[in-house]
Amino acid sequence: MTLINKKMNPFFTTYEYIPFDKIAETDYEPAMMKGIEEEDKEIEAIVSNPAAPTFENTVEALEQTGKLLGNVTEVFFNLLSAETTDFLDKLAQKMSPILSEHSNNITLNEGLFKRVKAVYEDHAADDFARLNTEQKMLLTNCYEGFVRNGANLPDNKKEQLRKISAELGVLSLQFSQNKLKDTNDFLLHITDKTALEGLPESAIDLARQTAKEKQMDGYVFTLQAPSYTPFLTYSTRRDLRQQMYMAYNTMCTHDNENNNVQIVSQIVNLHREMAQLLGFNTYADYALARRMAEKSEFVYQLLNDLITAYKPTALQEVQAVADLYYQQEGLDESTLPPGDDRRFQPWDFSYYANKLKEKRFNINSEMLRPYLEISKVKEGVFGLATRLYGITFRKNPHVPVYHPDVEAYDVIDKDGTYLALFYCDFHPRSSKKSGAWMTSFKEQWIEKDGTNSRPQVSIVMNLSKATDEKPALLTLGEVETFLHEFGHSLHGIFANSTYRSLSGTNVYWDFVELPSQFMENYAIEKDFLSTFACHYQTGEPLPQELIDRITASRNFNVAYACMRQVSFGLLDMAYYTLTDTFNTDLYQFENEAWKRAQILPHVKGTCMTVQFSHIMAGGYSAGYYSYKWAEVLDADAFSLFKERGIFDTATAQSFRDNILSRGGTEHPMTLYKRFRGQAPTIGALLHRNGITTS
Repeated sequence: MTLINKKMNPFFTTYEYIPFDKIAETDYEPAMMKGIEEEDKEIEAIVSNPAAPTFENTVEALEQTGKLLGNVTEVFFNLLSAETTDFLDKLAQKMSPILSEHSNNITLNEGLFKRVKAVYEDHAADDFARLNTEQKMLLTNCYEGFVRNGANLPDNKKEQLRKISAELGVLSLQFSQNKLKDTNDFLLHITDKTALEGLPESAIDLARQTAKEKQMDGYVFTLQAPSYTPFLTYSTRRDLRQQMYMAYNTMCTHDNENNNVQIVSQIVNLHREMAQLLGFNTYADYALARRMAEKSEFVYQLLNDLITAYKPTALQEVQAVADLYYQQEGLDESTLPPGDDRRFQPWDFSYYANKLKEKRFNINSEMLRPYLEISKVKEGVFGLATRLYGITFRKNPHVPVYHPDVEAYDVIDKDGTYLALFYCDFHPRSSKKSGAWMTSFKEQWIEKDGTNSRPQVSIVMNLSKATDEKPALLTLGEVETFLHEFGHSLHGIFANSTYRSLSGTNVYWDFVELPSQFMENYAIEKDFLSTFACHYQTGEPLPQELIDRITASRNFNVAYACMRQVSFGLLDMAYYTLTDTFNTDLYQFENEAWKRAQILPHVKGTCMTVQFSHIMAGGYSAGYYSYKWAEVLDADAFSLFKERGIFDTATAQSFRDNILSRGGTEHPMTLYKRFRGQAPTIGALLHRNGITTS
């Protein structure tokens, strides 16, 4: 008899680091199905427990379920965003409704909810006095989670909710896959060198490299940020800038299989149906009940206050750019009829805004690239964390990674103890979504025996990459992106909660951006830049005079940028405050929704909604305002560092202890006030942006 040695599924083994080098694409499905099976048994054990429901045998027990499934899905869905394949895309379409059904089977399990409800009501009777702070939050989240997922609904409505959840899962996935495919489908192929006029050497090098990778002659420009943004900013060819702009802003609108127009309508309507099924008037009401904002009125008050404060300045900023356009093009704006192609257009904005910035401050992003070589930037960003918190990053070449571009680091605390594993994935590729994000491959929690199980976090970005001629040289904006995602990662790295579901970034959605946006403040602080910024060839430090120009230009077009973010917030809220079926023209609806904050001319045929992953597939539905709310918080928080010193370790320790390590264990406003000593106000943001002088 011959024994066949079948390969052991890596997910069924015990491992310290995720064995990316051993995982095959065919391992995911059986591991997920096994995980579902195991969690079903764990849930059944809780439900059938003959002992009376207690916090320990019901709520804590529920917190411990689903570890195998969680391990598999965290890897699978992270790779679906960072390193996908056709196989994984198809598997995601297959597994999404199965996973949704499994989740619904838990949240709609009557026996399980009966036990959770009994524990909740028992502790509510004595005002939760027998529980500590984290236990109270875990119990409250657990109970409210069941209610918000339909546990109190009659059977027929539970069935409706199941169908809605399954449909939303599939549609959100399809939305993201369509956007990635449409992003990859466009190429601007240039063989005539004269068409490259105005473009910096870094952009040309990247385009040459991209063409080489695609086995094409000449130069290839794509819709990935490191290619698209410099082209719109520097190309003298207005016709090509228009072509790039239109390609980007009409993604997922074309008559092909990547069209997201109908998918948007379905997603918006399903969100509304779900909320109304659960007793809410709108999806925004449902979502905001578990956010700092609490109500739509607060969101609109914030957005309206920002419009009032910033719009007059934003209009002046854009008019100044338009004036330069007309002046340099030898045109008289007053003589051009509406609709004339020669009028100032959105594809002119970045180009002439850059020229205006150079004129006023003698600076542009390309001037800084030679001083922002990626290895030095890493030293600077990691060094900032060392200076603030005493932690260090040690590259670990023995940790398996999912792509050769990915680097792994052990993070060591100031007392020498191990804090976390940290993955960095810096550069664009066709298998990766656009944008930048932080994620976790493993959350932090504390075992029953007191062992602190440390997290494994990752940041994924699309920063400028090396070419055959030069190393990866970044713009200051890319350094800000790095700092932003690094701030999120510190939220995960410093996590110190008993329960996994309360750990790290598991906080209210409109609080999660505080740690990330807080770190962005350092990007234009000369005392930070001077710690690492030096010329990649000569080693010459970034000249003080150039740093002064960066600081002087910090608020260039800041009001326009604010209005752009506010317009996205208005668009988001317009969709998710609907009380009736969305069946109107998508383009018309979008234009009406954000017109109060729109500053640039509208271009017919363009549409943001169909590629707005944040609100259609990324968890920010009725939550995009969070970025501006977090700006209020981060400006207020950083003002304390400005008072005490931007590297003040005592203030940093307080930020770590009260914000970064606490996760979702308490209400975020409680945590913030404990750090800051007061509630945040919009004043610090207005002062930082130069809108007010006091």
